[in-house]
Amino acid sequence: MPRGVAIPEVRQQLFAAVEQLVVRDGPGKLSGRAITGEAGVATGLLYAHFADFDDFLAAYAVDRSFLISAAAAALPERAGTGTVAANVCEALLSTPPGTLLALSRLIAARPRLPDKIRAVLGDRTAGLEAVENAATAYLTEEQRLGRLAEAADPAALALAVVGVLQRVALSGTPDLGARVRPAVTALLDAVTSGKAPAE
Repeated sequence: MPRGVAIPEVRQQLFAAVEQLVVRDGPGKLSGRAITGEAGVATGLLYAHFADFDDFLAAYAVDRSFLISAAAAALPERAGTGTVAANVCEALLSTPPGTLLALSRLIAARPRLPDKIRAVLGDRTAGLEAVENAATAYLTEEQRLGRLAEAADPAALALAVVGVLQRVALSGTPDLGARVRPAVTALLDAVTSGKAPAE
């Protein structure tokens, strides 16, 4: 890259590079040089935008956690429409698989990252916590509407469906939906009342 040439959206370019590296090689081999090499930019560019390597990884984790949170935020508004399982699956699968895999692996490898995410985005927003919270709120509302069995535990179900998502994402399967949808549907259909959705 010639000197003096502006690189648009360099932060997102670097974030995409770390994501590709973690998905392909795991988090153990991450370095500033590896990331800038993957991004096709000068090595020093990362440190021109971030205080240090840990600051860069924290910024990536915050950015992707925000995307996951935003994607799940609309789930409670779907209560009473469609089917319970389909609504939950849509929310679970709204984030690209590579993002889920990279963020999950990175958080597992660097346990202090969730604290840094919470410091920026607030409590219960690190990684898939936002999805779990949205699913709990959604299932609670469906229970109030009579579409989820009274004996069901919305919080426990939310934890279970997010657990399915994380387990499948960490496996690196190329078709996330093909494994997540049947498992989540089987889990939720067992406690869904079958009441017709609202018109």
